[in-house]
Amino acid sequence: MKKTAFERVQTARHPERPYTLDLINKIFEDFVEIHGDRRFSDDPALISGFAKIGGIEVGVVGQQKGRDINERRHRNFAMTKPEGYRKALRLMYMAEKFKRPIVTVIDTPGAYPGIDAEERGQAEAIAFNLREMASLKVPVVVVVLGEGGSGGALAIGVGDRVLMMENAVYSVITPEGCAAILWKDAGQAPKAAEGLRLTAAELSKFGLVDEVIEESDLWTYNQSDGDNQKVFERLKKSIVTNLKELQGLSVSRLIEGRYEKFRKMGEFQA
Repeated sequence: MKKTAFERVQTARHPERPYTLDLINKIFEDFVEIHGDRRFSDDPALISGFAKIGGIEVGVVGQQKGRDINERRHRNFAMTKPEGYRKALRLMYMAEKFKRPIVTVIDTPGAYPGIDAEERGQAEAIAFNLREMASLKVPVVVVVLGEGGSGGALAIGVGDRVLMMENAVYSVITPEGCAAILWKDAGQAPKAAEGLRLTAAELSKFGLVDEVIEESDLWTYNQSDGDNQKVFERLKKSIVTNLKELQGLSVSRLIEGRYEKFRKMGEFQA
């Protein structure tokens, strides 16, 4: 069924949509979580650990929303703080040390903008992750699962392959925020969503994502019907296929390809 851009935003935010831990339970095996950034504290908004997928041992990093109000508050609505990004990078360094590929899962409205996060170096943490991910010596596959919000998403989004779910969105600002700036009216969010070109189809057309994973009409975490399970299987197959392709590349070619991939984004062609 054809959806408008804002309808896809609403689908990406649907409370029954799978989150990072649902993917870990459905398509990964033997997950062992790590906690803390060894500097300040643990950030529950971001999950990290080691697991297996399709027989491949990987490091996994992903933002996690909550199902009810208490869990949402605990997870800070998946708005990551500096310690979360540093925890993610700690996991990536460990994965690199043991030569394990990395899978990251993006699902956040954006990085946490609170004063405490700013005091602990939110912007620096995001920027540092961007730089370090660009030079990791192991394959990195990124999955845009739900909302991909600005730098908060990009801080774990620098990868060799970027996969995006059909109803996910990825943009520099929320439609409501964009509408409030441009028209002083958050009610213009549907109009802003169209202009932001934030859907998987648009981003694929622009070359910003490598593959769009087809979904069922309403992909949820708790249904066991065939169509629902097929979406998980499609995503798993895509991740494994891309990991195997990337593992065949030399370290120098891997880093060079990643650099070229992001440098050409936004190129103007007359």
